[in-house]
Amino acid sequence: MGAAARERLPNRRFAETLDLQVGGLRYTATLGFYPSGKLGEIFLTNHKAGSQAGVLASDSAVLCSLLLQHGVPLGVIRRALMRDPQGNASSPLGRVLEQLAAEEAMQ
Repeated sequence: MGAAARERLPNRRFAETLDLQVGGLRYTATLGFYPSGKLGEIFLTNHKAGSQAGVLASDSAVLCSLLLQHGVPLGVIRRALMRDPQGNASSPLGRVLEQLAAEEAMQ
């Protein structure tokens, strides 16, 4: 069984930026969308450039973007990420995906 083909995003695409705070650290997420409106990429940066937290957040966003571009549903990725004892997303990426799910539910 082969891997799904990667659906590349166009060079020019709609993007949305949001700020969040996780574990006392500030992050900025930039979301890139396909022309259909489907999420295709996430970039995550930390307010402390080069910090371990920033590197881990960025790496997780790259992996999430590759999963999305290979057809893995956003909900599958969101549910696979770590949660705290109250069921809340624990990571910056998890928080971004939770926010997207909440926005989608409101539409």
